[in-house]
Amino acid sequence: MTKFALPLTVLAAALLSACSMAPTYQRPAAPVAAAFPADTAGAGAKTGFASVQAGPGQKDAVDTGWREYFSDPRLQQLIAAALDNNRDLRTAALRIEEARAQYDIQSADRLPNLNANAAVTKAKTPAFLSPTGQTTIGKRYDAGLAISAFELDFFGRVKSLNDAALAAYLATDEARQAAQIALVAQVAQAYYTERAYAEQYALAQQTYEARARTYKLTQQRAEVGASSRLDLRSNETLMETARAAALTLARQRAQADNALTLLVGQPSSQAVAGAAAGAMPSDQQIDLLSAVPTGLPSDLLTRRPDIRAAEQRLKSANANIGAARAAFFPRISLTAALGSSSPSLGGLFDGGSGSWSFAPQLTLPIFDAGRNRANLTLSEVRKNLAVTDYEKTIQTAFREVADALAARDYLGEQVAAQRAVQDAQADRLKLLQLRFDNGVASSLDVLDAQRELFSAQQSLVQARLLRTTSAIDLYRALGGGLK
Repeated sequence: MTKFALPLTVLAAALLSACSMAPTYQRPAAPVAAAFPADTAGAGAKTGFASVQAGPGQKDAVDTGWREYFSDPRLQQLIAAALDNNRDLRTAALRIEEARAQYDIQSADRLPNLNANAAVTKAKTPAFLSPTGQTTIGKRYDAGLAISAFELDFFGRVKSLNDAALAAYLATDEARQAAQIALVAQVAQAYYTERAYAEQYALAQQTYEARARTYKLTQQRAEVGASSRLDLRSNETLMETARAAALTLARQRAQADNALTLLVGQPSSQAVAGAAAGAMPSDQQIDLLSAVPTGLPSDLLTRRPDIRAAEQRLKSANANIGAARAAFFPRISLTAALGSSSPSLGGLFDGGSGSWSFAPQLTLPIFDAGRNRANLTLSEVRKNLAVTDYEKTIQTAFREVADALAARDYLGEQVAAQRAVQDAQADRLKLLQLRFDNGVASSLDVLDAQRELFSAQQSLVQARLLRTTSAIDLYRALGGGLK
């Protein structure tokens, strides 16, 4: 046997081990309707379903970067800081490195591991065993290259395990992308929530100051007998109600800022550099945010990284079935060595000192108390679980898009209706104030109008916030926010 015979034999055996016993992968059918449900009062009323495609100059959500989608400079800085500092996203990135290392470890089993070794052996032979009848002490020096227990993957066990590790790595990478999309949306929603509380707080503070002035005037009138004690207490109640609302909103705003700090990974004041505090987007800006084309449900299979991650986990489970099936068949491994041996260190590389060994091993499972059968059953059950998880992920994505579309259809009208209520309440207050000044209306009517106007103003801010967050939800649900 020449010195090249052993490597050629191992290489040929490795090339022959190319078959796989894993089931042929087929993507499960999407368990959702062919189109998203539409508002029965909207453009899809005739069919009951909506499918909006990108028109000229429009981009799909997945092609619209978050810097392009969110124009507020302060929000852009907060999102950029969150992508750098958020601990959940950092954990997801480390999970990718972990999965990549596990894949590299598994991939190493597909090639023989070649080791260099050197050894010295010193042994004592008793006199009764020695050919000379005397006790002897012998030495032996060995040096060479060795391949230990390299499995010839005739039935694809190692390949299936490698494919499973690769799919798990790809699933982890997709999960990080999904975490990034979710983080972008969470930061935007937390930012606009804090801005909404700030706007409501400003309204409450202005209302409190106005009512405090009215209370002082009423108190002065009551001291001279021009107002009743009932009017005084009613004005005091409205003033303290506005004060309590302002304090509540101040607390909620501080808590919203704390939530934003957690997402960004550092205080929001440190994350922004010179950018002035923004405001809630206008109706026109929200219209632009909500104008993202929706496409078809089948588009989500390629747009949403969480769906792609679920499919990769399904592929990993499918490959593990191949490894479990291969365990029923013989396992052939090779152990080989090529080197030199000598009783003295100086003669280790002299002519005629070459040595080699070649030890193939065949392992055939005969009785394992049902271990291999249980492993195969476990792999099949895990694949069925992965199928269910994949289908549930698609259904969840479909529901999220449908919910966002429903919100887009209705919240615009809700904001318009709430603004009409506010305008009507403001006009009503003016008229009642005029009637009160002329002695026609009572002070209680004016106080009631003030209370309802304040409630309408707060409700309008909440409706605008709902519409803004629904636009962000639609952007995220369609796969936007990755770039």
